[in-house]
Amino acid sequence: MAQQAWRKIRMLVSGIIVGVSVLTTAIDRLASVTLVTGRSMQPSLNPEGGSNCDVVLLNKWSVRNYEVQRGDVVTVMSPKNPQDEIIKRVIGLEGDLIRTLGYKNRLVRVPDGHFWLEGDHHGSSMDSNSYGPVSVGLLQSRASHIIWPPHRLQRIAASLPPNRGPLDDEEEEG
Repeated sequence: MAQQAWRKIRMLVSGIIVGVSVLTTAIDRLASVTLVTGRSMQPSLNPEGGSNCDVVLLNKWSVRNYEVQRGDVVTVMSPKNPQDEIIKRVIGLEGDLIRTLGYKNRLVRVPDGHFWLEGDHHGSSMDSNSYGPVSVGLLQSRASHIIWPPHRLQRIAASLPPNRGPLDDEEEEG
């Protein structure tokens, strides 16, 4: 009888260990959620400000090959502090010519293996306009949905703010 009880306990513990391992792998490789704090992505995220923060679903699987498009909202390890993860919008991809908003150069050609990231609230965002193009190697995930608060439940669509994005060669000459 006691031997049967120990067998059940071992099976339970084994099941818990396997379950935790699978869940940890899923969170690490597939998806997770995060609380978005601050004003840098207003009005897209945290439009009400204050303590009303959005919670977003992060799709890690979709960026496993470092493929993003202009307008995607992504999370990256901060180029200034690798302990922090930041959330910004992709404005330009490698090879794009970007008109900056206060960076040391008025125009920047995004180098290979990098992208240009900006917060939607330019007055409150530490982004590529502060530290330049960001290595795609810092990419962590793509924000796919706002899942909290309930009245804000929605998909996060890729879109560029007005007058942001790459310039074409004619604009460069003019």
